Amino acid sequence: MAALLSSCSTTPTAPAVAPAPEQPHYTGEQPPAAPREFRAAWVSTVANIDWPTKPGLSTAKQQAEAIAILDRAKAMNLNAIILQVRPSADAIYPSTLEPWTEYLTGQQGKAPSPDWDPLQFWVSQAHARGLELHAWFNPYRARHATAKSASSRDHISVAKPHLVRQYGAFQWMDPAEEEASQQTLNVILDVVRRYDVDGVHIDDYFYPYPIEAPTAKAGGEGAALDGGGAKAELDFPDQPAWQRYQQAGGKLDRASWRRENVDKLIEAIYTNVHREKSWVRFGISPFGIGRPDRRPPGVTGFSQYDKLYADAELWLEKGWLDYFVPQLYWPIAMKTQSFPVLMDYWLTQNPKGRHIWPGLFTSRTNDGSPKAFGPDEVMQQVDLMRQRPAVTGHVHFSMISLMQDRNGFGKRLAATRYPSAALVPATPWLGSEAPAAPAVTLKRGGSGLAVTLAPVKNAVQYAVWARYGDEWHFTVASGASKEIILADVDGKPAHAVVISAVDRLGNESARTAAKL
Repeated sequence: MAALLSSCSTTPTAPAVAPAPEQPHYTGEQPPAAPREFRAAWVSTVANIDWPTKPGLSTAKQQAEAIAILDRAKAMNLNAIILQVRPSADAIYPSTLEPWTEYLTGQQGKAPSPDWDPLQFWVSQAHARGLELHAWFNPYRARHATAKSASSRDHISVAKPHLVRQYGAFQWMDPAEEEASQQTLNVILDVVRRYDVDGVHIDDYFYPYPIEAPTAKAGGEGAALDGGGAKAELDFPDQPAWQRYQQAGGKLDRASWRRENVDKLIEAIYTNVHREKSWVRFGISPFGIGRPDRRPPGVTGFSQYDKLYADAELWLEKGWLDYFVPQLYWPIAMKTQSFPVLMDYWLTQNPKGRHIWPGLFTSRTNDGSPKAFGPDEVMQQVDLMRQRPAVTGHVHFSMISLMQDRNGFGKRLAATRYPSAALVPATPWLGSEAPAAPAVTLKRGGSGLAVTLAPVKNAVQYAVWARYGDEWHFTVASGASKEIILADVDGKPAHAVVISAVDRLGNESARTAAKL
């Protein structure tokens, strides 16, 4: 069992971390390198999929639900949450650019009462637990089919209706309208400036999924992933912008022009986010099947390249992202969309060596549907990823299945695949200077071994190895920690530690060793 860990800090105090499942046994005079793997879960706010569980809850209830999610993530040894902050050109935080989302209060534009800032709460509480918080934006959606309230006066569909197109039951900001793309960029940069987020994340909704296509509901917020054949489709109504482009002498065909519109936004996000804060990572989670002319033999299904106008291969080629989360939402045995075949495909499309962290359809596990995953599918997918050194993490869609722990799946996942904490992989192309090694003093106390730390500049986490008898156990503490209490494990006290400081980009200091 891992050591109990608590910390004293100036940030909101996190509850003590529950003992982790049985850790691997490491013996010897020195522990191994700190384990590294990005382990995250999406938290959807649209349609109240994950948080809050329904609109109109009190502030206290919304905060309690957020804390429960963060505590579960920490207890499972996840290390990041990807929180949807912009469901439909609206916000879960106070903004002068877009209105409050109805998924908080039940009415778009209505502020919470009493007044509070949900995003600031999520960031501070995540960091207090040593978790990263990535802000997830839907780049173009203006209204979801599940929306109940009327659009507020300051919503883009009302304030700037010339930028919005009705497409089936949804509304979309037109990617061809420069002012619409600028709105998305401005919203993202506003969050980066105002909040201490660790990452900016966008999903698979670029141009909308075709209305009549078999995958009309596909993607990260409840995918229909049959990958079947084409049907009659309603074209996206971007004729005004297309005509202006042609009249101005544009030479691209319509599909290439649409892809270029999306490409411009992707490049602008990547460039401008890093201009604001060089350490904030930019990630994209596209549909999991590549463009038709490059697919491995036998792979069939929906083409995001031709239908969503998402040239994900180009974004990897240009290095316009820091981490890539292809939604590999199919089982291993499915021949036409096999999980390992698609995973290996994306590895071949990554010349810049960006992080590849596949998205897993964890919510399909034991969900009672005809296509439900068996209890071991996701765990076997984790095993396959770990057989590829170039795959250094994964993301679960979505947190609800881990909170529900259907048939004990979440407990088994934690016990068998996440027996100890792990650091997030480093991102050296954004910076590689490591922080200084921490200064450490030890003292035996009634609660365990007290580890006192002098502040380390730029440290956001401490990687902590503690020795009990002849075995080393690993855990992670918040960088705001001034003292770490290492409780006894199975009656054995900790008697030695090896600690390093870790910065925002995962750069790790030299180790400091101390013992009683």
